[in-house]
Amino acid sequence: MKFSHSGDLLILNALVFDGTSPNLTETSIRIVNGSIVEIGGSSTGDKTFDARGRFVMPGLIDAHFHAYGISLNGLYNDTAPLSYVALTGAHRLEAALARGFTTVRDVAGGDNGLAAAVRQQLISSPRYYYTGPALSQTGGHGDPRTTDMLIDFACGHSNDIVDGVDGLRRAVRERFRLGAHAVKIMASGGVISPVDPIRVPQYSPEEIRAVVDEATRRGSYVAAHAYSSEAIQHAVVNGVRSIEHGNLMNEETAVLMSAHSAYLVPTLITYDAMSRRGKDMNMTPVALEKNSSVLDSGKTAIERAAAAGVPVGYGSDLLGDLEVDQLLGIRLQMEVLGTLETLRSVTSVNASLLQEETLGRIAVGAAGDILILEGNPFENPHCLWDIDVARTVVQAGRIVA
Repeated sequence: MKFSHSGDLLILNALVFDGTSPNLTETSIRIVNGSIVEIGGSSTGDKTFDARGRFVMPGLIDAHFHAYGISLNGLYNDTAPLSYVALTGAHRLEAALARGFTTVRDVAGGDNGLAAAVRQQLISSPRYYYTGPALSQTGGHGDPRTTDMLIDFACGHSNDIVDGVDGLRRAVRERFRLGAHAVKIMASGGVISPVDPIRVPQYSPEEIRAVVDEATRRGSYVAAHAYSSEAIQHAVVNGVRSIEHGNLMNEETAVLMSAHSAYLVPTLITYDAMSRRGKDMNMTPVALEKNSSVLDSGKTAIERAAAAGVPVGYGSDLLGDLEVDQLLGIRLQMEVLGTLETLRSVTSVNASLLQEETLGRIAVGAAGDILILEGNPFENPHCLWDIDVARTVVQAGRIVA
């Protein structure tokens, strides 16, 4: 995604983590017209930022964000006035940027109107990659109706109910017509959905392969909401590239994911946040019970994925007022992977998942998206998630927060 206006900036005396290497380098970074053009060059420029004593890294990437996830009520999120949902989503995007997330991938929501507003800088936002509404089978995770609701529901802001190969092909083609980055399907039950068991795989093999075929021919990929080993295997063997959540995977499934070059995007913070605050936000007893079943297993899933060589990204998946905990997920993931691998997850790994090699790295030719921290996360990890620790956010060569 390119912005209508980019900037020039020279960052001096920076202690740099480049997004991949464990070796930190003290150097300068020159950004021209939004892109990094020189590292370690001369120390002159019209617009300079002296980063002496500060830690400099690529801007953070959240690969599982929901701009339109304005509450914990799925039916409300899907049917509230779109003007209100979009305005609320704009505030959610602005808050994410201020935390240091210079890029987000919106899986299950967003549209070309919101993306155009971001590109034209009508709103303050991270770079915005969206799937449009997720695809759900009838009675699947994206179906917000309870068993006692005799109402028609087919299309919402975050989810569409589409069954059958032909219907899914049309739906995928429509998403790409409207500028979607990728396609999301619901491949297992979920926490807040009212009627589907969390472990049961969703969509038939033929349906998933049809979605993957359409996405692949567009040079894109499919992300799948999936918790259980059986659902993850069902998705991956039929071509899904990005597994969202994955909390209940076993070791065999992790090996299978690696063999199919699939990514895992864990979302530890959403279960932690819902366990602490969900009851006060009117989560149903069914949802709270489902949440408890996946809360403790998420870290084990990450361990298994990493051990099998699966690229592990980072996502937050926070709905409603839980969004304020977006940075705390970094702490939870760091408890499993350590500082270096977590920093890679939230920068270069997520960029590779997005198929955007200019993001998530500090290198010549990369986007001028930078996070500058007062502390060094390798020495004081809390500076990454403690919002009270001063941070400066640079996006496309402009200081934006």
